[in-house]
Amino acid sequence: MFMKYLRPSLILFAVAFLTYGLLIPQLGFYWDELPMIWIRYQLGAEAMLRYFSSNRPVWGILYQITTHILPAIPIYWQIFALVWRWLGAVVMYAIVMKLWKDKPQSALGVALLFLVYPGFNQHWASYLYGHFYIVLFFFLCSFLCMLLAIESPQRYWAWTIAGVLFSALNLWMMEYFYVLELARVGVILVALREEPLTLRERFIRTLKLWLPYLSVLILSVLYRLFIFNNQVYGMGLTSQLKSAPVETLKALVQSVLLSLRLVLKDAWLQMFVMPDVASIPAVINTYYLVIAFVILIAAAGFVLIQRGEKHLIRKQLWDSAWMVGLGLLAVLLAGGPFLLIGFHPSLQWPASRFTLPFLFGVCLVYGGVIGAIPWEKLRIVLLVTLVSLAAGKQYLTARDYQQDWVTQKELFWQLTWRAPGIKPDTLVLLNEGALEYYADNSLGAVLNWIYAPDNHGKHVEYVLFYPKTRLRNELPELKTGIPIHYDYLAAQFDGNTSQTLAMYYAPPGCLRILDSDVEHLNRLIPETSLMRFASSISDPKLIVNEPRAKMPAIYGPEPEHDFCYYFEKADLARQFGDWDSVVKYAETAVSLTDHPFDPSEQFVFIEGYAHVGEWERAIDLSNRTYAVYPQVTGPMLCRL
Repeated sequence: MFMKYLRPSLILFAVAFLTYGLLIPQLGFYWDELPMIWIRYQLGAEAMLRYFSSNRPVWGILYQITTHILPAIPIYWQIFALVWRWLGAVVMYAIVMKLWKDKPQSALGVALLFLVYPGFNQHWASYLYGHFYIVLFFFLCSFLCMLLAIESPQRYWAWTIAGVLFSALNLWMMEYFYVLELARVGVILVALREEPLTLRERFIRTLKLWLPYLSVLILSVLYRLFIFNNQVYGMGLTSQLKSAPVETLKALVQSVLLSLRLVLKDAWLQMFVMPDVASIPAVINTYYLVIAFVILIAAAGFVLIQRGEKHLIRKQLWDSAWMVGLGLLAVLLAGGPFLLIGFHPSLQWPASRFTLPFLFGVCLVYGGVIGAIPWEKLRIVLLVTLVSLAAGKQYLTARDYQQDWVTQKELFWQLTWRAPGIKPDTLVLLNEGALEYYADNSLGAVLNWIYAPDNHGKHVEYVLFYPKTRLRNELPELKTGIPIHYDYLAAQFDGNTSQTLAMYYAPPGCLRILDSDVEHLNRLIPETSLMRFASSISDPKLIVNEPRAKMPAIYGPEPEHDFCYYFEKADLARQFGDWDSVVKYAETAVSLTDHPFDPSEQFVFIEGYAHVGEWERAIDLSNRTYAVYPQVTGPMLCRL
């Protein structure tokens, strides 16, 4: 039995490593996992319990276990996620093998499609999705244990108890695979399809097999209805059905159809869309190598794996129809949790996470459709092509994540150079769009991690908002004197817009603390970012020239000192009237091979030269800055 699954497992691991593992040492933490990491490792285990107490308390216990084992170091969590993604594919292979015992090649094809599905493109948020994969693993294991119970009547109860336990873990931990539990009936019907039973006998047999799992599902529903309601996401569909039933049902049908098209068609078409990073020759060459190696490994896997029995075309089509039918049932059920709360799957970050429950159904649909092709070589060519292109697409997405981690680290290193300390209870405003895989609350967590390293209480000292996202919500207006409250679930921030620091970051340009005297005229800052308006309430005096900032180990080592380093240091010196230091930094910056990306980055040096009496250099630099964008820089230079 072990040897039967060893070779497919090794093939799946090799493809998983090529798809998700090549850049592991260069990846970091992203999106929601940054606040979660900060809360767990900075505020403590008790804070993590508070964080999960309002939405997924049982899932929070899983985090308590894993975070006691692994430290807050990205590479450990990247390996963690890779292993659980691979284990899920291995269990998927085993499930298909139990349902279609004479089709090992189909089982391998389905498992490979499950592994590299391009619709889900957030794998590299490993701390977060590694735990999603564990719950998915529990869900799949519950199916596998049930099939083993059907196959082994003498061990029926042992396998059933194990299956019920795995099912309960899935249902109680989180809601992503909750409604998908109903696909179990389809799995049972497929497993019993060849047993010579009457319709009545088949119904009774199905009900008996389903009953232990149905009991757990009913208990879970009762628990969620009467004991614990998710306090973060409410079921908006219920109220909509009461107020406008016909319109709601029409919209629901449209949402289901859109979801089907999205996960079954559009997700795979993404394989032909290249991200910006693909324009770099070294990246695109590696992309082709990944595709080539996946082709070799997958093709070898289909050749080396034991071939199934040959059947008449009618039997082959019948098996494929069952596989497609089970897949479609699972796809229809997979979107249930999100439709109930008014969310819709998308291929855009971060809503692409909602495609994760569709993995089980989509790979069965594709496996069944391809399995219906009567020519074995054509089936293998199609499967290998899909798997290799999807793996290549995932590799390119990993490159995007790698670059975003580098950009985020540069943001905070530049901030610490410019602001060695920031007064507590400060609201920080930053433009949206510089980073792709981070929300503002992600960056707010890092801000606290850096500037309040010894804070382990329930009061958060800093919060970071994107004005474009928060205006009219957590940020009522861009005016002073407005109280600000933000809940991190584990701790809270209470401040006031009178204590606001606005900064602008558009790499490769340097991070800039916005000067209200000048920046409100800066048309190089897009008006839609709202940062020109935010500059009016920005108070650079909130920056203190004391070394309070402490960079977390994951952000080290300190990058080489480039133009932005000397710009930030000069701007800090300007704030405190140290004009000799401003000129010294200017001299060093001029001698470097890199140069300012934004003309306003020269303003601090112009001001420095003027203050020390070097008027000719100040005028020369002003003229050169003016020549870049006369209509934009002219009014700003006059104001300066």
